[in-house]
Amino acid sequence: METPNTNLITLTRHVLSDQIRLGAAATGDLTLLLNAIEVTSKFIATNVRKARLINLVGLAGETNVQGEEQKKLDVLSNDIMVNALRASGKTAVLVSEELEEAIIIEDAQKGKYCVVFDPLDGSSNIDAGVNIGTIFGIYKISPDSKGAIEDVLRPGSEMVAAGYTMYGSSCNLVLSTGQGVNGYTLDASLGEFILTHPNITIPTRGKIYSFNEGNSMYFHPPVNAYLKSIKYPTNGKPYSARYIGSMVADVHRTLLYGGIFGYPDDKKSKSGKLRLLYEAFPMAYLTEQAGGIATTGTQRILDINPKHIHERCSVFLGSRDDVQDLLKFYKDVPLEG
Repeated sequence: METPNTNLITLTRHVLSDQIRLGAAATGDLTLLLNAIEVTSKFIATNVRKARLINLVGLAGETNVQGEEQKKLDVLSNDIMVNALRASGKTAVLVSEELEEAIIIEDAQKGKYCVVFDPLDGSSNIDAGVNIGTIFGIYKISPDSKGAIEDVLRPGSEMVAAGYTMYGSSCNLVLSTGQGVNGYTLDASLGEFILTHPNITIPTRGKIYSFNEGNSMYFHPPVNAYLKSIKYPTNGKPYSARYIGSMVADVHRTLLYGGIFGYPDDKKSKSGKLRLLYEAFPMAYLTEQAGGIATTGTQRILDINPKHIHERCSVFLGSRDDVQDLLKFYKDVPLEG
């Protein structure tokens, strides 16, 4: 029988070693903040697994700021995140998909970081057993700020960390602190996230595309032209379609195996569907850190300067060559046809 690995690299150990390499610039505050996110991920994972048993599946009777009906699990996950992040003493501003206004942390518990998050992406799929997840991005407040909304209304390129936790057959946390991307898997027997996917790098080209083609009649001509080119290619080797409807699950597969994920703006959703701060920015940050490209079709996502906390945008991300192919269609095909 194979001897178990006795040199387990936990999430906390790995992040601490990265911070130590930064030397004097590291204070340990980011490590403590990430530890709070790690704990919330374990708590949410436990509730996702037993949601049906403890009556957490179904509507909470309210709608969120997006106009979407809130699930009981959405509300619970949001409360777990807010409470843990506030209690960490390391945050100044919190922005959640589920809350209309940003939370400005009171002085007694205020820290130097801002966290933007979608507490439970894809929760409408939970009855079908589809992977769902938590998405987050982290900013550091400006040197002269005590924590204000302006500290999160900044380009995604200024984030200091981003990641997501995916809840499914296993619980996976994928994280970047600006030095590449690493994936961790929750070992339930230890109660720890263990490094299982070090230095995730997106292949330069994949064979899979993830678009909601149910909306293709609303897509702009460059998008439909691109999709036609990969479904009916001249080389006779079409791409495979894989679309789950959970951003976390679709992007996770793209990070590991390459290809392209797309949720474009269209004639129906003129500003796009995905939220910039807590969906597009974190996923774009991870994609670029893994060697891929993230774009709206006309500009780099991480360069966008948000105007409000629930702003939306068009999203294409994935393998460098695949996204560059898409961009050629945006350059050559008129937007309106």
